Amino acid sequence: MKKPAGLRILFAGSPAIALPSLRMIADGARAGRWLLTGIVTNPDTHRGRGRAGTEPTDVGLLAAQLAEEFTAQETTGSGLNVPALLKYETLKTEAREAVSWLKPDLLVSFAYGRLFGPKFLALFPLGGINIHPSLLPKYRGASPIQETILRRDSETGISIQRIAAEMDTGNILAQEIIPLTGRETAASLSETAAEKGAELLQKVLEQFRQIKNNAAQNTAPEGSPQRGESSYCTLLEKDSGLIDWNRSAPEIDAQIRACNPWPLARTSHNGQTINILTAVPYPGFPPQNDPGAVSTVPGGVLGIDKKSGILIQTGKGILAVSLLQYQTRKVLSWQAFLNGARDFIGSRLTGGS
Repeated sequence: MKKPAGLRILFAGSPAIALPSLRMIADGARAGRWLLTGIVTNPDTHRGRGRAGTEPTDVGLLAAQLAEEFTAQETTGSGLNVPALLKYETLKTEAREAVSWLKPDLLVSFAYGRLFGPKFLALFPLGGINIHPSLLPKYRGASPIQETILRRDSETGISIQRIAAEMDTGNILAQEIIPLTGRETAASLSETAAEKGAELLQKVLEQFRQIKNNAAQNTAPEGSPQRGESSYCTLLEKDSGLIDWNRSAPEIDAQIRACNPWPLARTSHNGQTINILTAVPYPGFPPQNDPGAVSTVPGGVLGIDKKSGILIQTGKGILAVSLLQYQTRKVLSWQAFLNGARDFIGSRLTGGS
């Protein structure tokens, strides 16, 4: 009896959050659970003076590494399929022809950054699935992790959904809740979501693998319709990092965490831009023996707390800043920062640039 063909996967992704999922799929290919036929990622970006140099995406870097590893294993006689690396500005005729040649069964996407049209999706007999770092239908769109932090939610999650014509509206194949402490940054929560997403994806891919390898069952899982009220992310832009000191301390704290590592929350001091990387709402009152300690003007630098950092008045409450930097300079602890900014205490911070 002829052995059924293995599940053939095409992976699409670009930033670092997709790397654990790609590694998991590559490990599964090494173990013979499926075939990783190809990896689609965004084209290299131009970097450096005159934009002469180029830099691949995080997924592009890992894809090149995997190609070397798979090639080395292939030369030892393991017969391991080396995944093709595809980089296209659009998923039109040329891209579709390249993908069609690979004969994939299933498209797996995580933060690819481009929409998949019906002609592209038609290339996959088992359709496409997408990993999304929120509890869909909550926070559809491109920045669910930042939105979760900005809204100061107590939990978020990972959803694996069917790819549908409308963004993030597909049926849910699997979901997992991630409880939050309230101190997550976009960077740290992205790392958690990346690892959890890979773990959940592995379980879903096992379902597709069993279906592909079972000649009597050739219907891919379609999942369940999304339930509950839908919401969408606010588009994160460079200006999203500008601090308005009239807002409350918890709101500004959430903004700082959501904008770390990009675009970084920032303010202005004597015409110089300052990035604030770490802060917490201060539970107490400012020490009364420091200059400016009695100021209640939003943005006023009140003094210091030896445990919490530099104390700054907001529209409601006080923010304690512990890690910051003048833009283009290195990140400093609040103590080291004040050593080079002796006029900082008692000054007033304004909107950044």
